[in-house]
Amino acid sequence: MFTVQRITEIMRIFAFATGFAAIVQAPAVRAQYTLSDRYDSSNFFSTFDFFNEEDPTHGFVEYVDATTAKSQGLVAYVDNAIYMGVDYKTQNPQNGRKSVRVHSQQSFTHGLFIADIAHMPGSIPGCTGRLWSDYGRESELWRDGFNSINGGVYATEWTSEYIAVWFFQRDRIPGDIRSGVPDPLSWGPATARFNGSNGCHLDDHFKDHRIVFDITFCGDWAGSPEVWYSNPQTAALGECKSYIASNPSHLREAYWLIKSIEVYQQGGQ
Repeated sequence: MFTVQRITEIMRIFAFATGFAAIVQAPAVRAQYTLSDRYDSSNFFSTFDFFNEEDPTHGFVEYVDATTAKSQGLVAYVDNAIYMGVDYKTQNPQNGRKSVRVHSQQSFTHGLFIADIAHMPGSIPGCTGRLWSDYGRESELWRDGFNSINGGVYATEWTSEYIAVWFFQRDRIPGDIRSGVPDPLSWGPATARFNGSNGCHLDDHFKDHRIVFDITFCGDWAGSPEVWYSNPQTAALGECKSYIASNPSHLREAYWLIKSIEVYQQGGQ
C-alpha cells in the first residue's frame, strides 16, 4: 500500500512485508468493493496532518508544519492535483533541507487502495520519496521513467489473507478503476503478492495504518555508506549531505504530484 506508517522501511509501494512464511497463491474470492474515502485537491491538506519532528530515518531534512509548507510553496494544489515538494533554492541550509511529511488522519485495517500519481521524486542522488520502492533496483518505470510517461496508478489490496500490489501505466489503467468499480480479480497477476500462513496471521501484525507521504535526503536509506559509496557516480559527488546542501537547483524534480487516492472497502467493513 502506500507508505503506510512504519511500513515504508520494509516495502514502500503500497505493500507490507515482514515475516511472511509463505508466498503462495491464495484461493480467489471475489470481493465487491465500494468507495469509502477519496483524497484529492478538494480535501487533501485538510485530511492529512503535517509531521514536523526529527526524521525517523535520520535524513538531512527539516520537516515543516503546514503553515510553513504553504507559505514557502512546498505544498499546493496545482491543476487539480496535490503538489508536495522541497526547498530547492536555499544554499547550505543549517538544519537540513526543508521538506514535508504528511500522515492521513484516518487509519485503516484492510481495504483496496488506489493512488493515481502523476509525478514522483525524480532520479536525484540522495533523494528518497517514500510511498513506494523499486524493490532494490532501478526500473524504467521508476523515478524519471515513471515521470516521463505521466505516471500511473498503484493499487494495493489488503485483506486478512494477503496483500497484493499492482502498477498500471496511465494508458493501461483498467476501465473498472476509471469507472469507480474496481475488481482486482480482473487485473491479472499482481506485481507483488504476500500471503499469510498458519504461522503468520497478517491481522496480528498489520492494523490501524495511516497513509504517509514524504521526501527526505541521505539518512538511513539513500545516504548510508553502503549505498552511497557503492555507486561510482554518487561516490564521485562527495559526501551525501554536502551534495544535497550545496546543490539546491538539482532538487527541482524532488516532488510528488498526486491526482487522487481512493480507498475502497468490502461490504460490512
